[in-house]
Amino acid sequence: MSKLEGIFTPLLVPLDGSGHINEAELRRFVSWLIERGVHGLYPNGSTGEFTRFTAEERRRIVRIVAEETAGRVPILAGAAEANVQETLAACQAYAEMGVRAVAIVAPFYYRLTPESVYAYFAEIGRNSPIDLTLYNIPAYASPIDVPTIRRLADEFPRVIGIKDSSGDMAFMMRMIAAIRPNRPDFTFLTGWEAVLIPMLMIGCDGGTHASSNVVPEITRKMYDLYRAGDTAEAMRWQYRILELFDAMLYPFEFPDGFRAAAELRGFHFGPGGGRMPQTNQQRTEQKALGSVLQCILADFELVNPPAAGCSVRTGEIAHDKLEQMVYQVFHEMKNRGIV
Repeated sequence: MSKLEGIFTPLLVPLDGSGHINEAELRRFVSWLIERGVHGLYPNGSTGEFTRFTAEERRRIVRIVAEETAGRVPILAGAAEANVQETLAACQAYAEMGVRAVAIVAPFYYRLTPESVYAYFAEIGRNSPIDLTLYNIPAYASPIDVPTIRRLADEFPRVIGIKDSSGDMAFMMRMIAAIRPNRPDFTFLTGWEAVLIPMLMIGCDGGTHASSNVVPEITRKMYDLYRAGDTAEAMRWQYRILELFDAMLYPFEFPDGFRAAAELRGFHFGPGGGRMPQTNQQRTEQKALGSVLQCILADFELVNPPAAGCSVRTGEIAHDKLEQMVYQVFHEMKNRGIV
Protein backbone atom coordinates (compact mmCIF):
# COMPACT_ATOMS: atom_id res chain seq x y z
CA MET A 1 0.00 0.00 0.00
CA SER A 2 1.06 3.58 -0.57
CA LYS A 3 2.82 5.56 2.14
CA LEU A 4 0.70 7.92 4.22
CA GLU A 5 1.63 11.52 3.49
CA GLY A 6 0.13 14.97 3.23
CA ILE A 7 -2.53 16.72 5.32
CA PHE A 8 -4.86 14.50 7.33
CA THR A 9 -7.81 16.17 9.06
CA PRO A 10 -8.51 15.04 12.65
CA LEU A 11 -12.24 15.33 12.23
CA LEU A 12 -14.50 17.41 14.39
CA VAL A 13 -17.83 15.66 14.93
CA PRO A 14 -21.05 17.63 14.33
CA LEU A 15 -23.70 17.12 17.00
CA ASP A 16 -27.40 17.87 16.96
CA GLY A 17 -29.22 19.91 19.58
CA SER A 18 -29.47 16.88 21.85
CA GLY A 19 -25.75 16.12 21.69
CA HIS A 20 -26.11 13.13 19.35
CA ILE A 21 -23.97 12.55 16.24
CA ASN A 22 -25.39 14.57 13.36
CA GLU A 23 -24.83 12.07 10.56
CA ALA A 24 -26.07 14.25 7.70
CA GLU A 25 -23.82 17.15 8.73
CA LEU A 26 -20.85 14.83 9.27
CA ARG A 27 -21.27 13.46 5.75
CA ARG A 28 -21.51 16.98 4.31
CA PHE A 29 -18.41 18.02 6.25
CA VAL A 30 -16.39 15.00 5.08
CA SER A 31 -17.13 15.66 1.41
CA TRP A 32 -16.41 19.38 1.81
CA LEU A 33 -12.97 18.62 3.27
CA ILE A 34 -12.13 16.18 0.49
CA GLU A 35 -13.27 18.65 -2.18
CA ARG A 36 -10.98 21.28 -0.67
CA GLY A 37 -7.93 19.10 -0.96
CA VAL A 38 -7.09 17.32 2.28
CA HIS A 39 -5.06 14.19 1.60
CA GLY A 40 -6.77 12.05 4.22
CA LEU A 41 -9.17 11.94 7.15
CA TYR A 42 -8.51 11.05 10.78
CA PRO A 43 -11.70 10.32 12.74
CA ASN A 44 -11.59 9.62 16.48
CA GLY A 45 -8.59 11.79 17.26
CA SER A 46 -8.19 14.26 20.10
CA THR A 47 -9.83 17.00 18.02
CA GLY A 48 -12.75 14.64 17.50
CA GLU A 49 -13.16 14.30 21.28
CA PHE A 50 -12.97 10.51 21.11
CA THR A 51 -13.04 10.12 24.90
CA ARG A 52 -16.49 11.77 25.00
CA PHE A 53 -18.07 9.12 22.77
CA THR A 54 -18.87 5.51 23.56
CA ALA A 55 -17.05 2.67 21.80
CA GLU A 56 -20.19 2.07 19.74
CA GLU A 57 -20.35 5.74 18.75
CA ARG A 58 -16.67 5.74 17.78
CA ARG A 59 -17.29 2.84 15.43
CA ARG A 60 -20.33 4.59 14.01
CA ILE A 61 -18.29 7.73 13.32
CA VAL A 62 -15.69 5.73 11.38
CA ARG A 63 -18.39 3.83 9.48
CA ILE A 64 -20.04 7.09 8.40
CA VAL A 65 -16.70 8.58 7.35
CA ALA A 66 -15.72 5.44 5.42
CA GLU A 67 -19.04 5.33 3.59
CA GLU A 68 -18.98 9.02 2.69
CA THR A 69 -15.31 8.96 1.67
CA ALA A 70 -15.90 5.96 -0.62
CA GLY A 71 -12.19 5.50 -1.24
CA ARG A 72 -11.52 9.07 -2.35
CA VAL A 73 -8.83 9.58 0.31
CA PRO A 74 -7.24 7.24 2.87
CA ILE A 75 -8.61 7.07 6.40
CA LEU A 76 -6.42 6.92 9.48
CA ALA A 77 -8.84 6.01 12.26
CA GLY A 78 -8.14 6.60 15.91
CA ALA A 79 -8.24 3.33 17.87
CA ALA A 80 -7.19 4.66 21.27
CA GLU A 81 -9.07 2.33 23.57
CA ALA A 82 -8.43 1.67 27.25
CA ASN A 83 -6.69 -1.71 26.95
CA VAL A 84 -5.18 -4.15 24.47
CA GLN A 85 -8.31 -6.25 24.03
CA GLU A 86 -10.57 -3.29 23.24
CA THR A 87 -7.92 -1.76 20.97
CA LEU A 88 -7.62 -4.98 18.95
CA ALA A 89 -11.40 -5.18 18.70
CA ALA A 90 -11.40 -1.65 17.26
CA CYS A 91 -8.60 -2.60 14.85
CA GLN A 92 -10.66 -5.53 13.60
CA ALA A 93 -13.79 -3.39 13.19
CA TYR A 94 -11.97 -0.66 11.27
CA ALA A 95 -10.16 -3.17 9.05
CA GLU A 96 -13.56 -4.53 8.02
CA MET A 97 -14.68 -0.98 7.15
CA GLY A 98 -11.81 -0.55 4.69
CA VAL A 99 -9.78 1.90 6.76
CA ARG A 100 -6.16 2.31 5.58
CA ALA A 101 -4.57 2.29 9.06
CA VAL A 102 -5.29 3.03 12.71
CA ALA A 103 -3.63 5.44 15.13
CA ILE A 104 -3.01 4.11 18.61
CA VAL A 105 -2.07 6.28 21.54
CA ALA A 106 0.18 5.00 24.29
CA PRO A 107 -1.72 3.92 27.43
CA PHE A 108 -3.31 6.94 29.09
CA TYR A 109 -4.27 7.81 32.68
CA TYR A 110 -1.50 5.65 34.20
CA ARG A 111 2.05 6.84 33.55
CA LEU A 112 4.07 3.86 32.29
CA THR A 113 7.74 3.06 31.80
CA PRO A 114 9.19 2.76 28.28
CA GLU A 115 9.30 -1.04 28.67
CA SER A 116 5.58 -1.14 29.46
CA VAL A 117 4.84 1.15 26.53
CA TYR A 118 6.82 -1.18 24.27
CA ALA A 119 4.99 -4.26 25.60
CA TYR A 120 1.62 -2.61 24.94
CA PHE A 121 2.36 -1.72 21.33
CA ALA A 122 4.17 -5.02 20.69
CA GLU A 123 1.10 -7.01 21.69
CA ILE A 124 -1.02 -4.97 19.31
CA GLY A 125 1.61 -5.15 16.56
CA ARG A 126 1.67 -8.95 16.77
CA ASN A 127 -2.11 -9.31 16.54
CA SER A 128 -3.53 -6.39 14.57
CA PRO A 129 -5.24 -7.15 11.24
CA ILE A 130 -4.54 -3.59 10.06
CA ASP A 131 -1.50 -1.29 9.80
CA LEU A 132 -0.72 0.85 12.84
CA THR A 133 0.61 4.32 13.41
CA LEU A 134 1.86 5.24 16.86
CA TYR A 135 0.44 8.40 18.40
CA ASN A 136 2.75 10.30 20.72
CA ILE A 137 0.88 12.92 22.74
CA PRO A 138 2.85 13.28 25.98
CA ALA A 139 0.49 15.90 27.38
CA TYR A 140 -2.21 13.25 27.76
CA ALA A 141 -0.59 9.81 27.62
CA SER A 142 2.61 7.96 28.42
CA PRO A 143 5.32 9.33 26.12
CA ILE A 144 6.92 7.09 23.50
CA ASP A 145 10.69 7.55 23.48
CA VAL A 146 12.96 7.18 20.45
CA PRO A 147 14.48 3.78 21.41
CA THR A 148 10.98 2.36 21.84
CA ILE A 149 9.81 3.75 18.50
CA ARG A 150 12.89 2.35 16.74
CA ARG A 151 12.41 -1.05 18.41
CA LEU A 152 8.76 -1.22 17.33
CA ALA A 153 9.57 -0.09 13.78
CA ASP A 154 12.33 -2.71 13.46
CA GLU A 155 10.29 -5.60 14.86
CA PHE A 156 6.78 -5.05 13.51
CA PRO A 157 6.07 -4.40 9.81
CA ARG A 158 2.50 -3.46 10.77
CA VAL A 159 3.86 -0.39 12.57
CA ILE A 160 4.09 1.95 9.60
CA GLY A 161 4.41 5.40 11.13
CA ILE A 162 4.01 7.83 13.98
CA LYS A 163 2.01 10.96 14.65
CA ASP A 164 3.84 13.20 17.10
CA SER A 165 1.89 16.03 18.75
CA SER A 166 4.67 17.28 21.00
CA GLY A 167 5.73 20.00 18.55
CA ASP A 168 9.33 19.19 19.49
CA MET A 169 11.42 19.53 16.33
CA ALA A 170 14.56 18.07 17.88
CA PHE A 171 12.58 15.00 18.96
CA MET A 172 11.25 14.61 15.42
CA MET A 173 14.77 14.86 14.01
CA ARG A 174 16.00 12.18 16.42
CA MET A 175 13.14 9.88 15.38
CA ILE A 176 13.81 10.36 11.67
CA ALA A 177 17.56 9.83 12.11
CA ALA A 178 17.02 6.65 14.13
CA ILE A 179 14.30 5.01 12.04
CA ARG A 180 14.36 6.13 8.41
CA PRO A 181 17.67 4.41 7.48
CA ASN A 182 16.12 0.98 8.21
CA ARG A 183 12.50 1.88 7.39
CA PRO A 184 12.35 4.36 4.48
CA ASP A 185 8.65 3.50 4.19
CA PHE A 186 7.95 4.72 7.75
CA THR A 187 5.65 7.76 7.92
CA PHE A 188 6.37 10.75 10.17
CA LEU A 189 3.41 13.06 10.78
CA THR A 190 3.40 16.16 12.95
CA GLY A 191 0.31 17.02 14.95
CA TRP A 192 1.38 20.62 15.60
CA GLU A 193 0.48 22.92 12.70
CA ALA A 194 2.30 25.86 14.24
CA VAL A 195 5.46 24.29 12.79
CA LEU A 196 4.14 22.39 9.76
CA ILE A 197 6.58 23.85 7.23
CA PRO A 198 9.65 23.60 9.52
CA MET A 199 8.65 19.98 10.21
CA LEU A 200 8.43 19.27 6.47
CA MET A 201 11.84 20.87 6.07
CA ILE A 202 13.44 18.40 8.48
CA GLY A 203 11.85 15.40 6.80
CA CYS A 204 8.24 14.97 7.96
CA ASP A 205 5.80 13.45 5.49
CA GLY A 206 2.85 15.61 6.49
CA GLY A 207 0.62 16.30 9.42
CA THR A 208 -2.70 15.77 11.15
CA HIS A 209 -3.88 19.30 11.84
CA ALA A 210 -6.98 20.50 13.66
CA SER A 211 -6.78 23.74 11.64
CA SER A 212 -7.56 21.79 8.47
CA ASN A 213 -11.13 21.43 9.80
CA VAL A 214 -11.40 25.19 9.33
CA VAL A 215 -9.02 26.12 6.51
CA PRO A 216 -8.39 22.89 4.57
CA GLU A 217 -7.51 24.77 1.41
CA ILE A 218 -4.81 26.74 3.21
CA THR A 219 -3.15 23.78 4.92
CA ARG A 220 -3.14 22.00 1.55
CA LYS A 221 -1.72 25.12 -0.10
CA MET A 222 1.11 25.27 2.43
CA TYR A 223 1.99 21.62 1.82
CA ASP A 224 1.91 22.03 -1.97
CA LEU A 225 4.02 25.20 -1.89
CA TYR A 226 6.73 23.46 0.12
CA ARG A 227 6.71 20.35 -2.08
CA ALA A 228 6.99 22.60 -5.15
CA GLY A 229 10.12 24.19 -3.67
CA ASP A 230 8.62 27.57 -2.77
CA THR A 231 9.66 27.51 0.88
CA ALA A 232 9.56 31.29 1.27
CA GLU A 233 5.89 31.49 0.25
CA ALA A 234 5.06 28.42 2.33
CA MET A 235 6.60 30.12 5.37
CA ARG A 236 4.65 33.31 4.69
CA TRP A 237 1.48 31.27 5.00
CA GLN A 238 2.87 29.49 8.04
CA TYR A 239 3.09 32.82 9.87
CA ARG A 240 -0.41 33.76 8.75
CA ILE A 241 -1.95 30.53 9.96
CA LEU A 242 -0.08 30.80 13.26
CA GLU A 243 -2.33 33.69 14.37
CA LEU A 244 -5.45 31.65 13.56
CA PHE A 245 -4.08 28.55 15.29
CA ASP A 246 -3.23 30.49 18.46
CA ALA A 247 -6.64 32.19 18.46
CA MET A 248 -8.44 28.83 18.17
CA LEU A 249 -6.28 27.01 20.70
CA TYR A 250 -5.22 29.12 23.67
CA PRO A 251 -8.23 31.19 24.80
CA PHE A 252 -10.66 28.28 24.39
CA GLU A 253 -10.99 24.90 26.01
CA PHE A 254 -9.81 22.46 23.33
CA PRO A 255 -11.30 21.86 20.80
CA ASP A 256 -14.03 24.51 21.24
CA GLY A 257 -12.11 27.17 19.30
CA PHE A 258 -11.78 24.90 16.28
CA ARG A 259 -15.50 24.07 16.48
CA ALA A 260 -16.35 27.79 16.64
CA ALA A 261 -14.18 28.58 13.63
CA ALA A 262 -15.53 25.65 11.60
CA GLU A 263 -19.05 26.95 12.32
CA LEU A 264 -18.03 30.15 10.55
CA ARG A 265 -17.32 28.09 7.42
CA GLY A 266 -20.99 27.14 7.27
CA PHE A 267 -21.32 23.98 9.33
CA HIS A 268 -23.41 23.22 12.38
CA PHE A 269 -21.49 21.50 15.16
CA GLY A 270 -24.11 21.74 17.86
CA PRO A 271 -23.58 23.11 21.38
CA GLY A 272 -20.52 25.33 21.77
CA GLY A 273 -18.84 22.97 24.21
CA GLY A 274 -19.71 19.81 22.33
CA ARG A 275 -20.70 17.27 24.95
CA MET A 276 -19.31 19.36 27.78
CA PRO A 277 -21.84 21.60 29.54
CA GLN A 278 -21.06 25.31 29.63
CA THR A 279 -21.93 28.21 31.89
CA ASN A 280 -23.46 31.45 30.58
CA GLN A 281 -20.11 33.13 31.16
CA GLN A 282 -18.36 30.58 28.94
CA ARG A 283 -20.91 31.04 26.18
CA THR A 284 -20.54 34.84 26.33
CA GLU A 285 -16.76 34.52 26.19
CA GLN A 286 -16.94 32.23 23.18
CA LYS A 287 -19.17 34.66 21.34
CA ALA A 288 -16.67 37.48 21.85
CA LEU A 289 -13.76 35.33 20.76
CA GLY A 290 -15.78 34.16 17.76
CA SER A 291 -15.77 37.69 16.38
CA VAL A 292 -11.98 37.73 16.42
CA LEU A 293 -11.90 34.36 14.61
CA GLN A 294 -14.31 35.73 12.03
CA CYS A 295 -12.02 38.70 11.42
CA ILE A 296 -8.99 36.45 10.93
CA LEU A 297 -10.89 34.23 8.49
CA ALA A 298 -12.14 37.34 6.69
CA ASP A 299 -8.50 38.32 6.14
CA PHE A 300 -8.07 34.94 4.42
CA GLU A 301 -11.07 35.91 2.24
CA LEU A 302 -12.92 32.78 3.35
CA VAL A 303 -15.82 34.42 5.23
CA ASN A 304 -17.38 37.85 5.45
CA PRO A 305 -16.26 40.12 8.30
CA PRO A 306 -18.65 40.89 11.16
CA ALA A 307 -21.32 43.44 10.28
CA ALA A 308 -19.56 46.00 12.49
CA GLY A 309 -16.23 45.40 10.79
CA CYS A 310 -12.93 44.50 12.42
CA SER A 311 -10.63 46.41 14.69
CA VAL A 312 -6.87 46.41 14.17
CA ARG A 313 -5.36 43.21 15.60
CA THR A 314 -2.06 42.83 17.42
CA GLY A 315 -1.89 39.04 17.64
CA GLU A 316 -2.39 39.22 21.42
CA ILE A 317 -5.72 37.46 21.68
CA ALA A 318 -6.88 38.97 25.01
CA HIS A 319 -6.16 42.48 23.76
CA ASP A 320 -7.69 41.82 20.34
CA LYS A 321 -10.83 40.36 21.87
CA LEU A 322 -11.34 43.45 24.04
CA GLU A 323 -10.64 45.82 21.13
CA GLN A 324 -13.09 43.94 18.91
CA MET A 325 -15.80 44.09 21.59
CA VAL A 326 -15.29 47.83 22.04
CA TYR A 327 -15.28 48.28 18.27
CA GLN A 328 -18.59 46.44 17.89
CA VAL A 329 -20.24 48.27 20.79
CA PHE A 330 -19.17 51.63 19.37
CA HIS A 331 -20.51 50.60 15.97
CA GLU A 332 -23.88 49.68 17.49
CA MET A 333 -24.06 52.95 19.43
CA LYS A 334 -23.27 54.87 16.28
CA ASN A 335 -26.02 53.05 14.37
CA ARG A 336 -28.49 53.99 17.11
CA GLY A 337 -27.44 57.62 17.00
CA ILE A 338 -26.10 57.58 20.55
CA VAL A 339 -22.67 58.86 19.48
